[in-house]
Amino acid sequence: MTTSDDRTVAELIRAAFPDLTRAERQLADAILEDYPISGLGSITALSESSGVSTPTVLRMARKLGFDGFTHFQASLRGELKMMISDPVARREHWTDELPHAHILNRFAEAVSDNLRKTLQRMDVETFDAATALLADPDRAVFVVGGRVTHSLADYFFSLLQVIRDGAHLLPPNANIWPHSVLGMKEGDVLLIFDIRRYERELLSLARMARARGVTIVLMTDQWGSPITTQAAHGFHARIEVPSAWDSTVVLTYLVEALLAGIQALHWDTARRRMNELEGLLDETAMFKKFT
Repeated sequence: MTTSDDRTVAELIRAAFPDLTRAERQLADAILEDYPISGLGSITALSESSGVSTPTVLRMARKLGFDGFTHFQASLRGELKMMISDPVARREHWTDELPHAHILNRFAEAVSDNLRKTLQRMDVETFDAATALLADPDRAVFVVGGRVTHSLADYFFSLLQVIRDGAHLLPPNANIWPHSVLGMKEGDVLLIFDIRRYERELLSLARMARARGVTIVLMTDQWGSPITTQAAHGFHARIEVPSAWDSTVVLTYLVEALLAGIQALHWDTARRRMNELEGLLDETAMFKKFT
């Protein structure tokens, strides 16, 4: 359960953050640090762990649009249930609510709604800052994904290495990731893909990289991976569709938008590399030529 505008509690907090008092911001940071578990204890426990008063907790809950702390916690519990749901539970959740339209129409409507809501809550400054980091030729860029999202990481890397030097795709075997961290330097960038049923190995990787001064850019869902606390910049894509599996359509859109932005920042270099690559591909006769 969320508020009537369908935003998660985390999204509400991030949107309201500029208007919060100092104490409320302290509370917000504490909630997001271990989201959503941090907000599921008693109001006394939350106030004590965040170092604020119980009236501050109540005041911020109302600022976020909730009737009170009970309503606030009910939303968090509903989110937690969705975050940890397995594919069968996700499919059954949608089955109870699906209209009788064809699956093509239902799926298209859900994807379109996901894209619209993601863009409505997108911070353009965050997008531009992440694009500049990933385009910076003085920074190496490392890319990694999880069990499902590794294909997105692979796709991003495959095109990024055409645009610029210094791009690296981490291997799918998490046991090798510490070896990859050895090659990371302060100022480098690590782009991580992590959506619900968040992976512990990815969080460990983010912590190791950040300890070396690496800047984390995160692609996650509307609830937010635990890696959010390690990331300098985060993108929160909507992923729910009438299926047992989460949709990566919006994440793919963000990947391609980032690549377009990076390409535009250094088009002369990108064009030169693309022309060189075309020459190399011609030598391999990989593609059919219609001449």
